[in-house]
Amino acid sequence: MYVRKNIRFGVVWRLVWRSLLLFTLYDSVICLLYEFGGAHWIDIPWAPVATLGAAVAFYIGFKNNGSYDRFWEGRQLWGSIVNLSRTWSIRAFDFVEASGGGLLASEAELRRLHRRLVYRHVAWANALRLHLRRQTAELWDTDVAPFLDPAEDADVRRLSNPPTHLLRQQSNELRQLHQRGLLTEFRHVALMDTIQDLFNAQGGCERIKNTPFPRQYAFYSFVFVWVFAVVLPLGLVAEFAKMGPGHIWLMVPFAVLVSGVFNTIELVGHTSENPFENEMNDVPMTAICRSIEIDLRELLGETELPAKIEPVDDVLY
Repeated sequence: MYVRKNIRFGVVWRLVWRSLLLFTLYDSVICLLYEFGGAHWIDIPWAPVATLGAAVAFYIGFKNNGSYDRFWEGRQLWGSIVNLSRTWSIRAFDFVEASGGGLLASEAELRRLHRRLVYRHVAWANALRLHLRRQTAELWDTDVAPFLDPAEDADVRRLSNPPTHLLRQQSNELRQLHQRGLLTEFRHVALMDTIQDLFNAQGGCERIKNTPFPRQYAFYSFVFVWVFAVVLPLGLVAEFAKMGPGHIWLMVPFAVLVSGVFNTIELVGHTSENPFENEMNDVPMTAICRSIEIDLRELLGETELPAKIEPVDDVLY
């Protein structure tokens, strides 16, 4: 996610320079043909070009609204994961406790149980991030494995959907705690409700990830922008020629400017349609997972904590 208030010119330039170069070359060719080639037949009335531009603008706006909705839903889902993570930890601390005067579990064992429930949850959040981004096993070794027992880590990493299995492990642990008397029935149900909410959040993220932005909108938006860029100089060339000798060349910068604006708007929607790809405009899942880790480990009373994720070149990943 880009976090700087104003986007640097270099970022914009890297995004649009190829299209601007193509627009400049094409518009210059149109001027050359009209001015020196005598191809006055290539000019067309401005009215249909303006109508096409209005239609393309509405179409791009519709696509960009859909792209932003996908990004914002993804960010909302990860916001709910943050809140549910805190809820899970607090409930684990307060609900899992010795009963019968502390005869069923010592304080040291309770601390180990709390730590395992919290650490497994941190592993789940990181595993979900890696699962959505389709990232490599090297990141698993640093971001997930340290929070799991070695045997559990070996079982989980070979599965196709590790986050689901980790939530299943949490459910198994709660069942065992309930059987031991460390978790009352009501509290067991409350913690299982939290797991259900985590499953809902995970399912929402997977739905966005596995359902591409409708191609009919993404593809035709791109096509219509370039069709408009092709016909735009044909509608402008005669208008600028009427202004007098030499004025026809003013058509090139104006046509490039208008075409570039339309193309940039289309690219903005394109770069926002898949929010879990670890790109510049995506949901900053790495930073969110680190915040979850810091919050939960602080609740455990730990003091040796990792630093927050900082933006790299104004981008928070």
